[in-house]
Order: sequence, then structure tokens, then C-alpha cells
Amino acid sequence: MDYIDQARYARHSSWESFAAALAAEGRRLVLLTTGAEMRHDRFPFQAGDTIMVGRESSGVPREVAERAHARIRIPMRAGARSLNVALAASVATAEALRQLDGFPGEGDEQA
Repeated sequence: MDYIDQARYARHSSWESFAAALAAEGRRLVLLTTGAEMRHDRFPFQAGDTIMVGRESSGVPREVAERAHARIRIPMRAGARSLNVALAASVATAEALRQLDGFPGEGDEQA
């Protein structure tokens, strides 16, 4: 779609470069994974958190998972595998924005 101009993002040349940038900015890496104990809606998000999702088929490499500050999951019905990665990222991001009162445009709308 044509929303890329509205997004803030940075490309990193390697995992180490990405991890170093997060550390330099004091940001936490929050990994969304089906194997986590903590539910996404019970996790205390902080401003600056970076939510990471992995591949639908295999998640993230173990060394990446081990570097995460926290691991969270979206509760699923027993027997269900997982949500599509884009939907899962949206659910977790919406919860973080809700907790932080961070939804864009709030206060701009007419009642």
C-alpha cells in the first residue's frame, strides 16, 4: 500500500547492528512467540519497546530469542497453532499502544 511514507523505520546491516542500536537507545526487545509464558495483555509495555515477530514457520533463531528482554504470547484456543504473523504483530502493537495511550490521532477527531 502507500503508507510506507508514514512509517518510521531503520534498516540494519546485521543482527548485531540492530541489537547495538536498541541498546544505545535504551530500548527493550519484546519477542512475540507461541512458546512464551507471559500473555501480551498482561505484559507492562514501556515507551520505546520494540516488538519482534519471527517467521510463521520457524519463529526467530535461538540466539535472537535469547537476547530478547521479554517474551510474550497471544492466548490461543487449545489445538490452534498460531495467528498469521501480520495479525499477531497488529494485536500486540495495539495492546502496547492501548497501555501507553499511544494511538495516533487521538484528540484530532470530532466527537
